[in-house]
Amino acid sequence: MANIDNIKKYKHVHMLGIGGVSMSGIAEILHRFGFTVTGSDANDSSIIRKLQKNGIPVTIGHDFDHLKKADAVVYTAAIKQDDPEMVVAKQQGIPMIERCDFLGELTKSFSNTIGVSGTHGKTTTTSMVSVCFLKAGLDPNIQVGGIVKQIDGNYRVGNSDYFIIEACEYVESFLKFRPKAEVILNIDNDHLDYFKTFENIKNAFVKYVKLLPDDGFLVLNADDKNCLDLTKYTKASYTTYGIENKDAIFTARQIEFDDNGFAKFDVYKNNELFEHIELSVAGMHNVLNALACISLCDHYGISSRTMKEALKEFTGAGRRLEYKGSFHDISVFDDYAHHPTEIKATCHALNNKKFHESWVIFQPHTYSRTKNLLDDFVSALSEFDHIIVADIYAAREADTYGVSSKDIVDRINSVRSSNHCEYISDFKDIVSYVKTHAKPHDIILTLGAGNVTDIGPMILE
Repeated sequence: MANIDNIKKYKHVHMLGIGGVSMSGIAEILHRFGFTVTGSDANDSSIIRKLQKNGIPVTIGHDFDHLKKADAVVYTAAIKQDDPEMVVAKQQGIPMIERCDFLGELTKSFSNTIGVSGTHGKTTTTSMVSVCFLKAGLDPNIQVGGIVKQIDGNYRVGNSDYFIIEACEYVESFLKFRPKAEVILNIDNDHLDYFKTFENIKNAFVKYVKLLPDDGFLVLNADDKNCLDLTKYTKASYTTYGIENKDAIFTARQIEFDDNGFAKFDVYKNNELFEHIELSVAGMHNVLNALACISLCDHYGISSRTMKEALKEFTGAGRRLEYKGSFHDISVFDDYAHHPTEIKATCHALNNKKFHESWVIFQPHTYSRTKNLLDDFVSALSEFDHIIVADIYAAREADTYGVSSKDIVDRINSVRSSNHCEYISDFKDIVSYVKTHAKPHDIILTLGAGNVTDIGPMILE
């Protein structure tokens, strides 16, 4: 059972931006522990309605009444310092704690915090691990960055000492955690608005690995040299997995794909047959994610049969090549990929499916990422048959980088001889364009971490 001595002085916690994926999970855990939890958010959502249904008061807009009664205010990084509730909290002298700091304190309450990190694949792998732990009856606490069918949301409050969390490297927030086990899926060039150089990214993962206790456990992708280099920074025991690296402890062989792009393969452990696995999510990248999950779950004593059943039942986290519906025999999918490596993985997963031609509607995410990885975006997107690029989703940034979506479009059209790439700003115009031009048995994919996800339902209407 969790030991909450380090946070029980905060009897009433008020949360700003409580509808966030991570914040809502924290709120439910605190609520289950008996804390008074209140919160506010700028926008209503299904997550907020679920919190309210579970007895947590949430105000859309500002809630100064609950704020003034709180012992601590927890806020997301998106909340500005001049936010009216932040200003009042400072005036009242209420302790203010940023989300990742508070989550770090929460991880100290569990003796078995399991952090799943890496530049790509965190949400899917965290979800796979969670489903396996649930299937094994281990009753875990879960916090994941997407909607998972098996837990009817993005978090779960269990009655055990297991806390499975998606551990994000951005602004080194995962260094606030106290993990007993870590999965590191890959280390790639991303979040350069913060890290500036790839060396700084690698150093962040070095510091993360150093958090492991000597009796901890580390799972590393043996196909990624930057991951393998991390073993020298910890005394914890470790295991490896891979497809290309034949020296990995867990490997996948005899990989085949069905018409949906779902893989079936044999898992070998130390060159001995471990289990035959069949996935219900598409793509070779998910074979790697499944190997990472299996490597961790084996350490925790979960049987190969349980893993086999759980992974077969797992149909993906929300916005991970998620099927949204179809019209006139045209299928519509949605994916969160917003980095060139992720886009290529999604494209290759899509290409394992049976279809006529592919249409991608891509929304770049942040100006800095678009500028730093422009050539890589051009290369990744060029693998689709038809390409539409919407305006850049600014997220946390101002438009000061001298880059636009038209730069991607112009570059693609300069290197492709057919099927021109189109820049279309208005979502309604995008919907009209694809509905006019797509043919039966084509696939339409909305792609990006912003509000491009709204386009799929607009098409299906």
